[in-house]
Amino acid sequence: MADFERTPGGAVLMDGNRLRDEIVVRLRDEIESLGSPAVCLATVLVGSDKPSQIYVRMKHRKAEEAGMVSRQVELPEDTSQQQVEQAVAELVADPSVHGILVQLPLPEHLDAEPVLALVPPEKDVDGLTERSMGRLVRGIPGHVPCTPLGVMRLLERYGVETSRRRAVVVGRSTLVGLPQLLLLGRKGIDTTVTLAHSRTADMVAVCREADILVAAAGQAHMITADHVKPGAAVIDVGVSRTEDGIVGDVDFDAVESIAGAITPMPGGTGPMTIGCLLENTMSAARMLGAA
Repeated sequence: MADFERTPGGAVLMDGNRLRDEIVVRLRDEIESLGSPAVCLATVLVGSDKPSQIYVRMKHRKAEEAGMVSRQVELPEDTSQQQVEQAVAELVADPSVHGILVQLPLPEHLDAEPVLALVPPEKDVDGLTERSMGRLVRGIPGHVPCTPLGVMRLLERYGVETSRRRAVVVGRSTLVGLPQLLLLGRKGIDTTVTLAHSRTADMVAVCREADILVAAAGQAHMITADHVKPGAAVIDVGVSRTEDGIVGDVDFDAVESIAGAITPMPGGTGPMTIGCLLENTMSAARMLGAA
């Protein structure tokens, strides 16, 4: 790890922006080497939620940098359930579209589950449908949820050893915590994984056992110096909006001199979510015979 950038306290800084851009360059080179086929990512954005708009714009910008075709479907706040489902169904039926992402959350009057259920596993580049999750559990080829996959890419890129190590995932959401548990326990990764949550007794002691600590609970600065085993890799996935702006689950300033490696917030797992979305889109094009 000697060549990596480090924090003031000496931890390896796991830079998600840098790795995302490396992925973008790799995908662009791969697409060009194949003769520049039209690999298409389509997004569906309903309403005017500002963070969602910013995030979708970033996804399309990076897709275009990777040499992909980018299609965006924008629908007004008062769009009906039937209209949203129709828009998604049209993308599903379009053979020129390889990856479909429905930006969540949807407005409160809409039910996301039947919308997501329309997306076939091959085009579910967010990896969020029940069929994609089932494939992950069963070890069947499919698309892994982007944020947990991004965590794995960071561990690999920054030389964090996983085999025979102990990992703790804090948070049990279906978006991050549960798929992260499965990925860390996979054969070939071989960590011994503990899932911690709001009912975990003695959270500090549980976290201090971890060689790899993934914080994904959405509780601002809940992971302090007391939670971190010296030399551990600490990955911050949580996002909380506070009076001081957006912060993560990890108190970075308190932890960076104890950890062996750590993600910044922002600039850690967030960019990797986009990088892995593009990876999944390329895989989708391959599954559908377009690349």
